[in-house]
Amino acid sequence: MKNEIWLHRRMGFYEKYIKRAFDIIFALLVIFLFSWLYVLLAILVRIKLGSPILFTQHRPGLVDAQGKESIFKMYKFRTMTEERDINGCLLPDERRLTKFGRWLRSTSLDELPEVFNILEGTMSVVGPRPQLVRDMVFMTKDQRMRHTARPGLSGLAQINGRNAISWEEKLGWDIKYIQKISFKEDFRIILRTITKAFIKQEGITGYNMATAEDYGDYLFRVGKITLKEYESKQAKAKELLITN
Repeated sequence: MKNEIWLHRRMGFYEKYIKRAFDIIFALLVIFLFSWLYVLLAILVRIKLGSPILFTQHRPGLVDAQGKESIFKMYKFRTMTEERDINGCLLPDERRLTKFGRWLRSTSLDELPEVFNILEGTMSVVGPRPQLVRDMVFMTKDQRMRHTARPGLSGLAQINGRNAISWEEKLGWDIKYIQKISFKEDFRIILRTITKAFIKQEGITGYNMATAEDYGDYLFRVGKITLKEYESKQAKAKELLITN
């Protein structure tokens, strides 16, 4: 498929020369200090949810030299069962999300494997959270500027409501972040993330939903796009996943 969007943004000194080194040091330190926790959680997931222990999913990442968003494989601990109906289709998220899975999500411990994404360079400690490919295709060109920065383990949207805020607010925080990336701001976001995720546990899921609502589903539900537009972009997302 021919790329339809070209994205470019000037990076500051910190983002260009220091941020990646900080990411590597952070990732290695977390893996070293919490290796025991990785093992413990892996055992618990295996006992309570079975195999596989890890949940992997393709997400849009940093743009390449031609301005095309890359697509990478993100790692998380599983939080749902593989229960299916009589036709072999997966049951709704709320049926498959167990009490243990909810706990993993409420503490954000399910996201610990993303540290390996940081180590391999597909993610950063702080940056716009990697959304789904089927979310990306519904974004405007301005909103897709968020992909000019490495996706993060946490970001401005996560400390300002996470999934409890609207999609417009969430993407707006991402754009605000990339406009002024600095060590001071990254450090502030990390400290507030610890408070939000492990102490207050705010905004883990969307309103009255087991998991966050897809961007396209939201736009269609509130009447901002037609059924034809919705189906066309969903087909485009599937094509992107197949070609990547």
